[in-house]
Amino acid sequence: MINAQRQLTRSVKFTNPKRSLFFATARKRVDAYFARRGESPHANGAMWGKAVFFLAIYGAIYGLMLSNQFGVWPMLGLAVALGCFAAFVGFNVSHDAIHGAFSARSWVNQLLSNTFNLVGANPYLWKTTHNIVHHTYTNIPGHDEDIEVAPGLVRLDADEPHRPWQRFQHLYAFPLYGLASLSWVFRKDYLKFFKKKIGQHDNTNHPRAEYVKLFLYKAIYYAAFLALPMLVLDLAWWQVLVGFVVMHLAEGLVIGLVFQLAHVVEGTSFPVPTQTGTIEEAWAVHQLQTTANFAPRSWFATFFCGGLNRQIEHHLFPQVCHIHYPAIAQIVKQTAQEFKLPYLENPTFLSALVSHYRLLKQLGQQA
Repeated sequence: MINAQRQLTRSVKFTNPKRSLFFATARKRVDAYFARRGESPHANGAMWGKAVFFLAIYGAIYGLMLSNQFGVWPMLGLAVALGCFAAFVGFNVSHDAIHGAFSARSWVNQLLSNTFNLVGANPYLWKTTHNIVHHTYTNIPGHDEDIEVAPGLVRLDADEPHRPWQRFQHLYAFPLYGLASLSWVFRKDYLKFFKKKIGQHDNTNHPRAEYVKLFLYKAIYYAAFLALPMLVLDLAWWQVLVGFVVMHLAEGLVIGLVFQLAHVVEGTSFPVPTQTGTIEEAWAVHQLQTTANFAPRSWFATFFCGGLNRQIEHHLFPQVCHIHYPAIAQIVKQTAQEFKLPYLENPTFLSALVSHYRLLKQLGQQA
């Protein structure tokens, strides 16, 4: 049945205007918050400081590795650190910029969006797959490709056919998350670029400049992180390759966990459109039903995850810089409670991780 619905459904419409009053109220209150304080919803001084911090540390680790002053094991540790900070640059700089949340000036957002190329990913494709598709059709099978993690191996949709090996997916899914970054660098961007559709979104009319950027920036990345280290480091070529893979395993695991803990935990829903292509809910309420926060009171999670531990606020207000999420979260939560709507939170990273593990185990069992 699910496959038939996917074939019939070309687009999804949210059809419960009565429930849209929640978002109108929340948006009015958030706008009033910024007006009352005389603040911009974009980056402030603290946010610029974060951007400089993460970019500087990322550049410093890369420079230390190319300095050729360390042995094999310290270099392996630096590779892990570089992978983690690649993810942190993506969370804290690239992500806000691609959403247009970093600055009111589009050229500033465009400039900072290019930091995504530093981690081997394409900002133009991310804007389509994430900003347009994921944020509109969150957790909707056949539309949100972010929940299609290793199709056939990891089952995140209860209507998807069950395969015997998926009973162990709560064990092997986590190593697979580590491979996500490698796939992104060598496979995912190319496949997505040349697909006719991403989910049900038309993906055929790319500007000519984006063809050049895709291949040019990928080539620069391969040169900087594979060719150059092989030329300048006193390491065998295979040792450089091992370091490169380890770097991406660390990066992929960090990215995978942060995004999975926001949408694939107990309590989040995976609604299927009707055969006429409707979700009988308001878009903003759909976001509350498919998204969860984790570790909302943790300074560490908020600082390093770029506010992505507060995914509810991010999904409702993606063009508000994440530095403001702790403040507007109080408004969003209070408004959701007033309208008797869900506001899903896991108090700690560990509790979110356990919840994700349990859901993977549950979905891995045959109905």
